[in-house]
Amino acid sequence: MAKPIAVTDETFESEVLDSDLPVLVDFWAEWCAPCKMIAPIVEELAEEYDGRLKVAKLDADENPSTMQAFGIMGIPTLILFKDGEAVERITGYMPKKRLLDRLGPHLA
Repeated sequence: MAKPIAVTDETFESEVLDSDLPVLVDFWAEWCAPCKMIAPIVEELAEEYDGRLKVAKLDADENPSTMQAFGIMGIPTLILFKDGEAVERITGYMPKKRLLDRLGPHLA
């Protein structure tokens, strides 16, 4: 059963930017209510797209360098990286269907 992996400022490059698979990164924080709402959807995506998509979570409070590097001002923010490049950015809660509508073209 695939689960999202935790990434940090230190592991971001190796786990996300250098990944052979597309990587969906969930930038979140413990105190963020919308982050808690989208978390189960992110976990479902990790399971459903196992082998085609890597799913990672980055704690915004503990990893300010990566947050700043990608200009993230609000959470939750989901960024899909493909070949080391950010190809899709979603900020705020979004139902699974709308999320897949945005991510799907990049995962085909």
